[in-house]
Amino acid sequence: MFYDQAHITVRGGDGGNGVVAFRREKYIPFGGPSGGNGGGGGSVYLRANERLNTLIAFSRVRRYVAQDGTHGSGKSQQGKSGDDLIVDVPLGTLVYDRASNELLGDLVRDGQLLLVARGGRGGRGNEVFKSSARQTPKFAERGEPGQIVELDLELKLIADVGLLGMPNAGKSTLLAAVSAARPKIADYPFTTLNPMLGVIEQDGQTFVMADIPGLIEGAHTGSGLGLQFLRHVERTRLLVHLVSGEGKDPLADYHTINRELALYDEQLAEVPQIAVLTNLDISEVREAAPRLLKALQEASGEAYAISAVTGEGLIELKRAILARLASLPVPALPDELPVLTPQAPSERGWRVSRVEAGVYRVQGKEIERLAIMTDWNVPEAWERFERILVARGISVALIAAGVGEGDMVRFGEIELEWHA
Repeated sequence: MFYDQAHITVRGGDGGNGVVAFRREKYIPFGGPSGGNGGGGGSVYLRANERLNTLIAFSRVRRYVAQDGTHGSGKSQQGKSGDDLIVDVPLGTLVYDRASNELLGDLVRDGQLLLVARGGRGGRGNEVFKSSARQTPKFAERGEPGQIVELDLELKLIADVGLLGMPNAGKSTLLAAVSAARPKIADYPFTTLNPMLGVIEQDGQTFVMADIPGLIEGAHTGSGLGLQFLRHVERTRLLVHLVSGEGKDPLADYHTINRELALYDEQLAEVPQIAVLTNLDISEVREAAPRLLKALQEASGEAYAISAVTGEGLIELKRAILARLASLPVPALPDELPVLTPQAPSERGWRVSRVEAGVYRVQGKEIERLAIMTDWNVPEAWERFERILVARGISVALIAAGVGEGDMVRFGEIELEWHA
C-alpha cells in the first residue's frame, strides 16, 4: 500500500528544573545561593530526505518526542540541554497543524528542516533570583513543558513529468521501457495502484517521470482511484498524456481525462501536455495512427506515436520532452514558513476574561509560562508570582472583571484559587 497521508503527534522535550542550593565551603560562612539552571528541552524537526518516497514509516510510529533537559545542580552547574529529534520525510511533504489546518511548511529541498515542536525552557535556579533585597532566595523555577502538536502530513510527489491516461493506456510499460523503474505490468485495468517515479536519461540530460495510476470518468469525485492520486499531478511541469490506440474511442478517452483534470483543479488543465498514441506495434493501431495523430495534434498542439514494446518512437519522445521542459520555467520553490507563531501579539501581552460564574482566565504566553514554571510547593515562589501579577496590572484587571474570594483563576493549565 502506498502511504501519502499520515497523522502524527510531536512533542518537544521538557525543560529541566532549576535547583535550590547554597554554597557550603570551609571558611565561607555566607556563600549565598548556587542553584544552577535546568537544561532546555530538545525540539522536534522534520527534514526532507530525497531517498524517501512514501510516508509508510508513520503508519507504524505516530508519536515523536524529543529529549528532556536535565535538572540543574548545586555549585551553579547548568543542566544539560536535551537533544533535538530530527524526523525524515520525503521531498514534497506538506505539513499542516491538525488543530487549525494551517500550512506550516512545504518540504521540497533535500535537507530542508522545519521546526514543528519547540522544547521547553529550562527552569532558573535560585542563584538567578538573588538581589539586594533578597539575599537568600529559597525557590527555583520548574522546567517548561515542551510543545505538543498534532500534525497532518500530505505527500505530493515531485516530478518533472507526469504520465496521464486511462487505465491500461500503457503508462507503466512506458516508464519501464525508458527508466530503471519496475512498475507492475499486466493486461487488466488499475494494474498500477501506487505512483511510481523513474529517472530518464537522454543525450546526457535527465528528468524525473511519475506514473500516476489510471484515471476514469468521475475521478475528481473519487471514482476509480480518483482523488487518492490526482494530488501527485499538481507539482509536475509537463504532462505526457498517453492514449491507447486499442481503445474503443481514443479521442473520447483523451477528452475525458482532460475534463477530469479541469474539474479537480482548473490550474491542472493549464499544465502543458504532450499527447502520445501508444500500441503502435499492433497493426490495427498503426493503420489508424495517421488519423488519430492528426486529431491529437490539433487537440494538444504536440503529439507522437510510440511502441513501448518495440521501442519505436521512444528516443524521439524523450527528446521532445527534454525540449519542452527546457522551454518551461522552473517553478519557484516555496519559502520556508515560520512554525506555530504565538497567538498573542507579544510574549508579555495578556488578557483577562470571565469564563463562567466564579471562573476567570488570564491568557498570555509569558504569564502562562511563568505559572507552569512556578513551584507551587514553595511559599516564596507563590509570593513572587503574586508580585508579578501586581506589577503587571493583572491583579487590578481581575478585580475589575469581578473576581472574588475563592474564585478560580486559570493560567493555561494551572488553576489557582483567588484570595484578596
